[in-house]
Amino acid sequence: MTAQFLDGAPVADAVLAGVKVKVDQLKAKGVTPGLGTILVGEDGPSAGYVRKKHETCEAIGLKSHHIDVSVEDGQAGLLAAVDGFNANPEVDGYIIQHPVPDGFDFNEALARMSPTKDADGLHPANLGKMVLQESGPVPCTPAGIQAILVHYGIDLAGKNVVVVGRGPTLGRPLAVLLSNKGDGADAAVTVVHSRVPNLAEYTKMADVVIGAVGIPSFITPEMVKPGAVVVSGGITWEGKKLLPDVDESVGEVAGWITPRLGGVGPTTVAMLLKNTVDAAENR
Repeated sequence: MTAQFLDGAPVADAVLAGVKVKVDQLKAKGVTPGLGTILVGEDGPSAGYVRKKHETCEAIGLKSHHIDVSVEDGQAGLLAAVDGFNANPEVDGYIIQHPVPDGFDFNEALARMSPTKDADGLHPANLGKMVLQESGPVPCTPAGIQAILVHYGIDLAGKNVVVVGRGPTLGRPLAVLLSNKGDGADAAVTVVHSRVPNLAEYTKMADVVIGAVGIPSFITPEMVKPGAVVVSGGITWEGKKLLPDVDESVGEVAGWITPRLGGVGPTTVAMLLKNTVDAAENR
C-alpha cells in the first residue's frame, strides 16, 4: 500500500463537534432536535445502519424516533409512517432507509415527505435547490465525500473528476455538488457507469475517481492513473462483510484512497445529523 488513507472518522468527528454545539444552543432555548428513521422490511445491513444513526444521536443529544414498516404493511404502511413523521412536531428531520424491498415505491414515499424534514436531502425540491445552488439539505453521502476531500486538502477547482455511477442517491447528486461553485467544488465532472464499454479511458484520465456504482471491486488498479485520489462511495454487502466499489489493490497505484472500513460511512451519518439540526434551527 503506497496511498495515504482518506480516513472518514476525524472528518465525521469534526462535523459532529459543530453539530453538538448547535444542539446545546438549541436546548438552551428549549428545543431538542429530533431525528426519525423509517425502516421497511428486515434487511440486516439496513437495520445496522439505523442503529448506528440512533447511537450517534444519543451521543450528541438528539432525540431518536423510529418506525418499522413490515413487508405485510405494504406501501400504505410506508406512506402512513411518512404522514406520521410529517405531523410529529418532535421530528425535525427523518429518512426512509434505502433501499426498500421489492414492491415498495421509494420515490412516491420520498415525494410525500415534507421537504423541510428531508434529512437525506433527496426530496425533489431539495435536489432542485442544490442544482440552483440555493440553501437546503445536501444528500448525505455526497456531502460526506466532499467533506473528506476538503479535510485532506484535495483541491478540486478545475480538476478532472470522474464519478462511476449514476444513481439518484449518490452518483447524480455528487456530480452536481462537485461541479457547483464554491469550496470543495468547481470541478470538471464526468459521470460514467457500468454500461460504458471504454470506461477505463475516462477513469485513467481523472485526477479524482469516485466509485458510486454498488459493484464490489469494480474499480481496479488498471483503471487509475498513478497518484490519483480514489474514493469508494458505493458499497455492497456479502453476508456480514462490506465490499467497496474500489478494490483494495488500487491503493498500490493511487495517491489517496478511502479505507474499506471507516471511509465515507462515518461522514454520511454525521451529515445526516447536521441536516437534522439545521432543520431544527429553521423551524
